Amino acid sequence: MPLSCGREQWVTGPTPATTVLLAAGDVGVCGSLAAAQTGEMLDTLAGTIIGVGDLAYRSGTAQEFASCYDPVWGRHKLRTRPAPGNHEYETPGAQPYFEYFGSQAGPPGLGYYSFRSGDWLVLSLNSNLPVGTNTAQAQWIRAEFAANPPLCTLAYFHHPLYSSGPNGDNARLAGLWQLLFEQGVDVIVSAHEHMYERYAGMSPDGQRNDARGIRQFIVGTGGASLYTVQRVHAQSEAQVLSNGILKLTLGAHGYNWEFLQVGGARGDVGSDVCH
Repeated sequence: MPLSCGREQWVTGPTPATTVLLAAGDVGVCGSLAAAQTGEMLDTLAGTIIGVGDLAYRSGTAQEFASCYDPVWGRHKLRTRPAPGNHEYETPGAQPYFEYFGSQAGPPGLGYYSFRSGDWLVLSLNSNLPVGTNTAQAQWIRAEFAANPPLCTLAYFHHPLYSSGPNGDNARLAGLWQLLFEQGVDVIVSAHEHMYERYAGMSPDGQRNDARGIRQFIVGTGGASLYTVQRVHAQSEAQVLSNGILKLTLGAHGYNWEFLQVGGARGDVGSDVCH
Protein backbone atom coordinates (compact mmCIF):
# COMPACT_ATOMS: atom_id res chain seq x y z
CA MET A 1 0.00 0.00 0.00
CA PRO A 2 1.39 3.44 -0.86
CA LEU A 3 1.95 6.13 1.71
CA SER A 4 -0.06 9.33 1.56
CA CYS A 5 1.55 12.76 1.50
CA GLY A 6 1.18 12.91 5.26
CA ARG A 7 4.24 11.10 6.57
CA GLU A 8 2.38 8.81 8.99
CA GLN A 9 -0.94 8.00 7.32
CA TRP A 10 -1.54 4.86 5.29
CA VAL A 11 -4.05 4.86 2.44
CA THR A 12 -5.62 2.00 0.53
CA GLY A 13 -6.35 1.64 -3.16
CA PRO A 14 -4.52 0.67 -6.34
CA THR A 15 -0.80 1.30 -6.60
CA PRO A 16 -0.31 4.44 -8.74
CA ALA A 17 1.84 4.50 -11.87
CA THR A 18 5.46 5.49 -11.36
CA THR A 19 8.00 7.34 -13.49
CA VAL A 20 11.79 7.25 -13.40
CA LEU A 21 14.43 9.98 -13.41
CA LEU A 22 18.09 9.10 -13.97
CA ALA A 23 20.45 11.75 -12.64
CA ALA A 24 24.14 12.62 -12.82
CA GLY A 25 26.29 15.63 -13.62
CA ASP A 26 29.97 16.31 -14.30
CA VAL A 27 30.06 14.02 -17.31
CA GLY A 28 31.87 14.90 -20.52
CA VAL A 29 35.60 14.66 -19.86
CA CYS A 30 37.32 13.66 -23.10
CA GLY A 31 38.88 10.23 -22.79
CA SER A 32 37.12 9.43 -19.51
CA LEU A 33 36.45 5.70 -19.15
CA ALA A 34 33.97 6.45 -16.36
CA ALA A 35 31.91 8.73 -18.66
CA ALA A 36 31.74 5.94 -21.23
CA GLN A 37 30.69 3.50 -18.50
CA THR A 38 27.86 5.69 -17.17
CA GLY A 39 26.69 6.16 -20.76
CA GLU A 40 26.61 2.38 -21.14
CA MET A 41 24.61 2.15 -17.92
CA LEU A 42 22.02 4.48 -19.44
CA ASP A 43 21.73 2.07 -22.39
CA THR A 44 20.13 -0.42 -20.00
CA LEU A 45 17.97 1.97 -17.93
CA ALA A 46 14.57 3.35 -18.92
CA GLY A 47 13.57 6.84 -17.79
CA THR A 48 14.12 10.55 -18.29
CA ILE A 49 17.74 11.61 -17.87
CA ILE A 50 18.45 14.78 -15.93
CA GLY A 51 21.94 16.03 -16.68
CA VAL A 52 22.92 18.16 -13.70
CA GLY A 53 25.49 20.44 -15.32
CA ASP A 54 29.18 20.41 -16.27
CA LEU A 55 28.32 18.15 -19.15
CA ALA A 56 31.22 19.13 -21.47
CA TYR A 57 34.65 19.89 -20.04
CA ARG A 58 36.46 22.12 -19.70
CA SER A 59 34.72 25.10 -21.22
CA GLY A 60 31.46 23.86 -22.73
CA THR A 61 32.59 24.62 -26.28
CA ALA A 62 30.86 23.23 -29.35
CA GLN A 63 33.90 21.06 -30.00
CA GLU A 64 33.80 19.68 -26.45
CA PHE A 65 30.10 18.86 -26.74
CA ALA A 66 30.85 17.08 -30.03
CA SER A 67 34.00 15.29 -28.86
CA CYS A 68 33.62 14.80 -25.09
CA TYR A 69 29.87 14.56 -24.36
CA ASP A 70 28.22 13.34 -27.54
CA PRO A 71 30.19 10.05 -27.88
CA VAL A 72 29.31 8.92 -24.35
CA TRP A 73 25.84 10.35 -23.55
CA GLY A 74 24.75 11.93 -26.82
CA ARG A 75 22.76 8.93 -28.03
CA HIS A 76 20.37 9.64 -25.15
CA LYS A 77 19.89 13.31 -25.99
CA LEU A 78 16.21 13.09 -26.89
CA ARG A 79 15.34 11.83 -23.39
CA THR A 80 17.75 14.16 -21.57
CA ARG A 81 16.57 17.28 -19.77
CA PRO A 82 19.74 19.18 -18.81
CA ALA A 83 20.66 21.98 -16.43
CA PRO A 84 23.78 24.10 -17.09
CA GLY A 85 26.87 23.99 -14.89
CA ASN A 86 29.66 26.47 -14.35
CA HIS A 87 31.84 24.87 -17.02
CA GLU A 88 29.17 25.51 -19.66
CA TYR A 89 29.47 29.21 -18.80
CA GLU A 90 33.22 29.20 -19.47
CA THR A 91 31.96 29.93 -22.99
CA PRO A 92 30.01 33.23 -23.04
CA GLY A 93 26.31 32.74 -22.40
CA ALA A 94 26.73 28.95 -22.48
CA GLN A 95 25.80 29.28 -26.16
CA PRO A 96 27.06 25.85 -27.33
CA TYR A 97 25.09 24.19 -24.51
CA PHE A 98 21.84 25.75 -25.70
CA GLU A 99 22.65 24.99 -29.33
CA TYR A 100 23.51 21.35 -28.60
CA PHE A 101 20.41 20.53 -26.54
CA GLY A 102 17.98 22.83 -28.34
CA SER A 103 14.42 22.64 -27.01
CA GLN A 104 15.48 19.95 -24.51
CA ALA A 105 17.16 22.74 -22.48
CA GLY A 106 14.09 24.97 -22.32
CA PRO A 107 13.87 28.54 -23.67
CA PRO A 108 17.14 29.63 -25.32
CA GLY A 109 19.46 31.55 -23.05
CA LEU A 110 17.47 31.10 -19.82
CA GLY A 111 18.51 27.68 -18.54
CA TYR A 112 15.38 27.13 -16.47
CA TYR A 113 12.14 25.35 -17.34
CA SER A 114 9.73 22.78 -15.94
CA PHE A 115 8.11 19.51 -16.95
CA ARG A 116 5.82 16.90 -15.46
CA SER A 117 7.00 13.43 -14.54
CA GLY A 118 3.86 11.54 -13.65
CA ASP A 119 2.30 13.36 -10.71
CA TRP A 120 5.48 15.31 -10.00
CA LEU A 121 6.37 18.84 -11.01
CA VAL A 122 10.06 18.91 -11.98
CA LEU A 123 11.99 22.20 -12.15
CA SER A 124 15.30 22.47 -14.00
CA LEU A 125 16.97 25.62 -12.67
CA ASN A 126 20.06 27.66 -13.49
CA SER A 127 22.34 28.17 -10.49
CA ASN A 128 24.79 30.17 -12.60
CA LEU A 129 22.37 33.11 -12.78
CA PRO A 130 21.63 35.48 -9.90
CA VAL A 131 19.47 33.43 -7.54
CA GLY A 132 18.00 36.01 -5.17
CA THR A 133 14.34 35.94 -4.25
CA ASN A 134 13.42 38.84 -6.56
CA THR A 135 15.20 37.72 -9.72
CA ALA A 136 13.43 36.81 -12.95
CA GLN A 137 14.08 33.13 -12.24
CA ALA A 138 12.51 33.44 -8.78
CA GLN A 139 9.45 35.18 -10.20
CA TRP A 140 9.13 32.40 -12.76
CA ILE A 141 9.34 29.74 -10.02
CA ARG A 142 6.50 31.35 -8.10
CA ALA A 143 4.41 31.55 -11.25
CA GLU A 144 5.04 27.86 -12.01
CA PHE A 145 3.75 26.80 -8.61
CA ALA A 146 0.75 29.09 -8.90
CA ALA A 147 -0.17 27.70 -12.31
CA ASN A 148 0.66 24.04 -11.57
CA PRO A 149 0.00 23.27 -7.90
CA PRO A 150 1.90 20.01 -7.41
CA LEU A 151 1.50 17.21 -4.91
CA CYS A 152 5.21 16.39 -5.10
CA THR A 153 8.08 18.47 -6.48
CA LEU A 154 11.71 17.96 -7.45
CA ALA A 155 14.15 20.70 -8.44
CA TYR A 156 17.62 20.23 -9.90
CA PHE A 157 20.49 22.62 -10.55
CA HIS A 158 24.24 22.34 -10.62
CA HIS A 159 25.55 23.89 -7.38
CA PRO A 160 24.60 22.37 -4.00
CA LEU A 161 23.86 24.57 -1.01
CA TYR A 162 25.58 22.14 1.38
CA SER A 163 28.41 19.73 0.64
CA SER A 164 30.92 17.49 2.39
CA GLY A 165 33.27 17.73 -0.59
CA PRO A 166 36.18 20.08 -1.28
CA ASN A 167 34.06 22.90 -2.71
CA GLY A 168 32.14 23.14 0.54
CA ASP A 169 28.89 24.96 1.24
CA ASN A 170 27.62 27.58 -1.18
CA ALA A 171 25.82 30.31 0.78
CA ARG A 172 24.91 32.05 -2.49
CA LEU A 173 22.21 29.40 -2.96
CA ALA A 174 20.45 30.15 0.35
CA GLY A 175 17.87 32.48 -1.20
CA LEU A 176 16.94 29.95 -3.89
CA TRP A 177 16.64 27.21 -1.30
CA GLN A 178 14.44 29.45 0.86
CA LEU A 179 12.10 30.06 -2.05
CA LEU A 180 11.89 26.35 -2.87
CA PHE A 181 11.36 25.51 0.80
CA GLU A 182 8.48 27.97 0.98
CA GLN A 183 6.91 26.31 -2.06
CA GLY A 184 7.11 22.88 -0.43
CA VAL A 185 9.74 21.27 -2.68
CA ASP A 186 10.52 17.70 -1.62
CA VAL A 187 13.81 16.90 -3.36
CA ILE A 188 16.77 18.86 -4.76
CA VAL A 189 19.38 17.19 -6.98
CA SER A 190 22.71 18.94 -7.55
CA ALA A 191 26.20 18.00 -8.73
CA HIS A 192 29.45 20.10 -8.84
CA GLU A 193 31.16 17.91 -6.24
CA HIS A 194 32.50 14.78 -7.97
CA MET A 195 30.92 12.34 -5.53
CA TYR A 196 27.56 11.02 -4.40
CA GLU A 197 26.01 12.35 -1.23
CA ARG A 198 22.54 12.13 0.29
CA TYR A 199 21.14 14.40 2.98
CA ALA A 200 18.28 14.18 5.44
CA GLY A 201 15.39 16.58 4.93
CA MET A 202 16.69 20.05 5.79
CA SER A 203 15.46 23.59 6.12
CA PRO A 204 17.55 26.21 4.28
CA ASP A 205 19.57 26.95 7.43
CA GLY A 206 20.90 23.38 7.38
CA GLN A 207 18.84 22.11 10.30
CA ARG A 208 17.11 18.75 10.08
CA ASN A 209 13.41 19.10 9.35
CA ASP A 210 11.52 15.84 8.97
CA ALA A 211 8.15 17.53 8.45
CA ARG A 212 8.92 19.99 5.63
CA GLY A 213 12.63 19.68 4.90
CA ILE A 214 14.15 19.28 1.45
CA ARG A 215 16.22 16.16 0.82
CA GLN A 216 19.35 17.02 -1.18
CA PHE A 217 21.23 14.59 -3.40
CA ILE A 218 24.65 15.39 -4.91
CA VAL A 219 25.46 13.34 -8.02
CA GLY A 220 28.60 14.74 -9.64
CA THR A 221 29.31 11.17 -10.66
CA GLY A 222 28.81 11.09 -14.43
CA GLY A 223 32.45 10.63 -15.42
CA ALA A 224 34.76 13.30 -14.03
CA SER A 225 37.57 12.31 -11.66
CA LEU A 226 36.22 11.70 -8.18
CA TYR A 227 36.76 13.97 -5.18
CA THR A 228 37.25 12.98 -1.55
CA VAL A 229 35.14 13.79 1.48
CA GLN A 230 36.64 16.71 3.41
CA ARG A 231 34.30 16.85 6.38
CA VAL A 232 30.92 15.20 6.81
CA HIS A 233 28.09 17.71 7.02
CA ALA A 234 25.80 17.34 10.02
CA GLN A 235 22.80 16.28 7.91
CA SER A 236 24.69 14.06 5.47
CA GLU A 237 23.40 10.51 5.64
CA ALA A 238 25.45 8.78 2.92
CA GLN A 239 28.59 9.44 0.89
CA VAL A 240 29.77 7.20 -1.95
CA LEU A 241 32.99 7.84 -3.87
CA SER A 242 32.09 6.12 -7.11
CA ASN A 243 30.92 7.06 -10.58
CA GLY A 244 27.34 6.10 -11.27
CA ILE A 245 23.72 7.10 -11.83
CA LEU A 246 21.05 8.07 -9.31
CA LYS A 247 17.76 6.36 -10.15
CA LEU A 248 14.70 8.09 -8.69
CA THR A 249 11.39 6.26 -8.99
CA LEU A 250 8.57 8.76 -8.50
CA GLY A 251 5.11 7.73 -7.34
CA ALA A 252 1.96 9.67 -6.58
CA HIS A 253 2.80 10.01 -2.90
CA GLY A 254 6.55 9.49 -2.61
CA TYR A 255 9.75 8.25 -4.17
CA ASN A 256 12.46 5.59 -4.03
CA TRP A 257 16.13 6.15 -4.73
CA GLU A 258 19.01 3.89 -5.78
CA PHE A 259 22.56 5.00 -6.48
CA LEU A 260 23.72 2.60 -9.18
CA GLN A 261 27.50 2.39 -9.28
CA VAL A 262 29.66 1.64 -12.28
CA GLY A 263 30.34 -2.07 -12.02
CA GLY A 264 26.84 -2.97 -10.86
CA ALA A 265 26.88 -2.29 -7.11
CA ARG A 266 24.03 -0.41 -5.43
CA GLY A 267 25.69 2.24 -3.30
CA ASP A 268 22.67 3.73 -1.51
CA VAL A 269 18.97 2.85 -1.46
CA GLY A 270 15.91 4.19 0.31
CA SER A 271 12.47 5.73 0.07
CA ASP A 272 10.46 8.64 1.43
CA VAL A 273 7.05 10.27 1.03
CA CYS A 274 6.11 13.74 -0.13
CA HIS A 275 5.29 16.53 2.31
